[in-house]
Amino acid sequence: MKSHLDPSTVPVEPPARASMAAATRELHDAIDANAPFLHPTLRTIQRDLGSSAVVADWQEAKAAFVLAGDGAWSELPHLYARYGTGGTAELIAALRGLEHAGAALVTDCGMQAVALIADALVQRGAHVVAMRQVYNKTRVFLDASCKRVGATLALVDDGDLDALAAALQPETTLVFAETFTNPLGRAQDVPALARLVARVPGARLVIDSTIATPWGVRVPLLEHGAHVVIGSLTKALGGRDLALGGYIATNDAPLANQLMDLVAMRGGILDDDRARRVVEHLAEANAMHVQRCATAARVAAALAAHPRVERVFHPSRPDHPDAAVIARDYTRTGSLLAFRVAGADEAAHRALADRLVSTGVPRFALSFDGLVTKVNHHRTVSEYFTPADVVARLGIDRLIRLGIGLEDADDLIACLYWTLR
Repeated sequence: MKSHLDPSTVPVEPPARASMAAATRELHDAIDANAPFLHPTLRTIQRDLGSSAVVADWQEAKAAFVLAGDGAWSELPHLYARYGTGGTAELIAALRGLEHAGAALVTDCGMQAVALIADALVQRGAHVVAMRQVYNKTRVFLDASCKRVGATLALVDDGDLDALAAALQPETTLVFAETFTNPLGRAQDVPALARLVARVPGARLVIDSTIATPWGVRVPLLEHGAHVVIGSLTKALGGRDLALGGYIATNDAPLANQLMDLVAMRGGILDDDRARRVVEHLAEANAMHVQRCATAARVAAALAAHPRVERVFHPSRPDHPDAAVIARDYTRTGSLLAFRVAGADEAAHRALADRLVSTGVPRFALSFDGLVTKVNHHRTVSEYFTPADVVARLGIDRLIRLGIGLEDADDLIACLYWTLR
């Protein structure tokens, strides 16, 4: 190595690795054995790209991809982990298939997907319409986004198409809805929503289908007229409580690339490890979701038959306000349900939730569509700081929420009946 360390005697041949220090040799021999990842043993976020030509080719490919408008550049080969990895590319391909989407991108959580949509579509002077039962964090974020840029937000009752028609304005850029809603399980008539939104040039209909899932609809929502579908990978599509994530699917390539540019600048993409955890187990997650939905329907029926239960909220119920839409457009009724006990106030519902978890089977926890059944008192978990009159006006007061897991239905019913007793 001595001749290589003197500028006047550097030979024609490059320095031989065999002549280098042990630390250098051992590190790079191990890296070579684990190529193309820049780690001696693990598949990591950094890859050996080989040369600057690879990067130049990638830049040209990105420009051509965006120009062609065939999808989002989130699908390009792994260059830098903030743009995407091999795992995210595999997951994006699977999601495009599930949603029949021309473009998709994956995010580090479901709320990141909401935030990206808001940043792209909520501009100064814009008007936003949201269904009243959207997730409370989504509602709060949309409201804050509007206030920050000088836009306006209108809330419309779920299922009230006349109210939506009246709320739409020439300045409307975004109409946001969930199906099914949490915790009341309302189902959106997506074709009807799409027909109304189509009256406003430039307005986009965004549907959060986390609870319904792409598996649970007869026709993909993008084919029903939704401009964008978003969802949480933390719930059914992950299915095992192992991966926090979210996604956006659309046939609007310019919008998808605008969103990817935001991700590339500020971060928020799903990491490689979690992407692979989801994509490698999608078939298993699908089967588990079938089981959870069936169990939830049985539990909902059992609760509806109990004399102490005032009301059960689940899309499988025959008294559901959207029963006709569900029969027409949906194939599964979801794993999330809620119920209200007759004559019990908010404090009593909170105590009931604690009594239910004392059985040792349902667990007090957030989220849903995991391995075990999760129970919570909705006011404590999701609306703790919301004024009581607002909670009552939204119809989400005095609720126990159940996210059904993989347990036997009879065992869950037994725990619930014991608690009610």
